[in-house]
Amino acid sequence: MEEVEEKGPSPTAKLALFFLALWVIPLVAVATLHWDVIYLLLPYITLLSSAYLLFKPSGEVVVWRSVPHDRFLEGEEVEVELHVRPDFKADHLLVRDVVPRDLEVTSGSPSKVFSLNAGEEGVLKYTVRMKRGIHTFEGVKIIYKDPFGFFSIDAYADAFTEVVGVPVLYDVETPYSTRGTKITVGPLPSPLVGEGLEFHAVREYRPGDPLKVINWKATARTGKIMTNEFESERKVDVVFVVDAGASNGPVFDYLIRATASLMFNALNDGTSFGLLLAEEIPLWVRVDYGKRHFFKCIDFLSTARPDKNNLIAYQVEHLVKKAFPPRAQILYFSPLITDESREALKILAGHDYRVVVISPNPNSVYEPRNEEEELAMRLVEVRRKATLKSLSGYGLIVDWDVKKSLKSAIAEVMSR
Repeated sequence: MEEVEEKGPSPTAKLALFFLALWVIPLVAVATLHWDVIYLLLPYITLLSSAYLLFKPSGEVVVWRSVPHDRFLEGEEVEVELHVRPDFKADHLLVRDVVPRDLEVTSGSPSKVFSLNAGEEGVLKYTVRMKRGIHTFEGVKIIYKDPFGFFSIDAYADAFTEVVGVPVLYDVETPYSTRGTKITVGPLPSPLVGEGLEFHAVREYRPGDPLKVINWKATARTGKIMTNEFESERKVDVVFVVDAGASNGPVFDYLIRATASLMFNALNDGTSFGLLLAEEIPLWVRVDYGKRHFFKCIDFLSTARPDKNNLIAYQVEHLVKKAFPPRAQILYFSPLITDESREALKILAGHDYRVVVISPNPNSVYEPRNEEEELAMRLVEVRRKATLKSLSGYGLIVDWDVKKSLKSAIAEVMSR
């Protein structure tokens, strides 16, 4: 809630100027014995006196803004309410909310003229369409003029409201794996072996092994006492790596939405995760778990923008050595269109991480307008497929046509 006061000279100074203007001319007329001038000034004096007594602002204008909450999905329509309450009778009070530049007003108007009595509250309502990012409503413009134009307020009220547009979450299946290149759905097994429920391998008996794990068939076949070995069902750490290079602009929103969606799945599975947002100045959020950690990462994703970053390979290599947990599952989000982004994939694979690449196809965002463009797009697409095939040995690559759902793109890889 903010208060706005009339700007300009103090009330005492205004009062002095008013009486000076009211009496200087009549005094001059009396001194010069021009009585007809006094009669001519009577309407003016009456008008000015009426304006001063009836319409001069003698208080404050209080304004405050309200929104339903502080986080909204991108594309969602949000109703904004602006409340105004003057301490004086205001017959013509123009209130204009300063809308953040990135938000589109979809209905209503952010400005309105009120006619309010002293202490009466007026409400201005309008709707904006949310975009991904942090948006700040910083103030309100207030203009008041009396009917005669003698008194006015032209002020700016600080009314701070911050809202966050978070990425849309897709319905996806989680392509995590700790063994081979199989895609699994849901909670992940740990690479640690020991007692558990999922069979891992058969090995020779070791002193201390319980009798219940002896594999009698394998024992009879080999002539040695053999036991079954199982995997623990604890979950692995997951690291989300987002290529935020400027060349990824056409598909950058898809990268962010995919990251947020799979991060939400990790939250639901109880999986601990970290985030590397590879901008010019890289942002690393260490591995943790829980809702507080999730919303912290989502806020960073909400404000991410394509950046002039040619150092993603260097950033990845540095953090692999310093911060990434060993044997973590890597989810790498990149269209793989630059040498640096492809080198980063090779570095991750070279350190024995299991890597799944979510790669939105930048060619799928364009619609060819004629046969020549269509032919050119086919040639570019052939080149992309050849590039992805050459990288397939470094990780599982989901080539995502953004006209289709990410879930179907993952399912297509799963079915191979």
